[in-house]
Amino acid sequence: MKNISYIFSSLEGIKKSLINKFLYLFLDYDGTLSPIIQTPAKAYMPDRTKELLLKLSKMSNCRIAIISGRSLGDISKRVGLKNIVYVGNHGFEIKGPKIKFKSPISRKYRKNLKEIKAKLKKNLSSFKGVLIEDKGFCLTVHYRLAAESDMSAIASKFYVSTFIDEFRNNIQVKSGKMVREIRPPILWNKGVAALWLLDQQSSAMRGKKMEILPVYIGDDLTDEDAFQALRNRGLTIFVGKPNVTKARFYLKDAEEVAIFLEEVLKIMDKAVS
Repeated sequence: MKNISYIFSSLEGIKKSLINKFLYLFLDYDGTLSPIIQTPAKAYMPDRTKELLLKLSKMSNCRIAIISGRSLGDISKRVGLKNIVYVGNHGFEIKGPKIKFKSPISRKYRKNLKEIKAKLKKNLSSFKGVLIEDKGFCLTVHYRLAAESDMSAIASKFYVSTFIDEFRNNIQVKSGKMVREIRPPILWNKGVAALWLLDQQSSAMRGKKMEILPVYIGDDLTDEDAFQALRNRGLTIFVGKPNVTKARFYLKDAEEVAIFLEEVLKIMDKAVS
């Protein structure tokens, strides 16, 4: 851990940095807005957090993007709010007010993904607690519910199923919290997606003197790309026990994220009143 501070210990300074700014909130879902749940299908966002997002989304000096590894359809359905941007599959698909983006992927990649999925099903079928999730652009192997004694064997079977395509640059493999993910072999991630959205917002606000301040909150390894991309441009906040991260601040859990959003709402509300 290096140069990371508990955000509530620096709250007065943070509040000052938000004054007279247009706030762009980038929020991960699982482990950030939703508590960590054993199975992805059971994840939920507390009503309190949803109400805070609803209020923030209606403010003229704030824009919200939910930026998730889930598919676009899944994340937009789970959050269920209008007037915000939804970013699915780590940025490979984006939809929001006056914004629509879907990264082009080749037939070859789709064919490779289908073949890898079949290999994974065959090679991992004997392990209890392993879930293979097909998200269209990506394949995710969840093993949070697998036995600790099986972890090494699961990793080995995953490697056998993917290493040739990864070596040939047909795919890229990324790690997350108790997941391994297969993605298209292109330089696109949550950080690049956040920068692209900031550029879109800057273009929309051309001629206005208000500065855009990005705030990114996330808990996973996949959020590190965004922490790196935004570190010198705004607030980067890791959720959880702050071990090795590129974020500058941390919050302890999803409950503290809601408390922080409540503080942000007060500041932004005061600015427009």
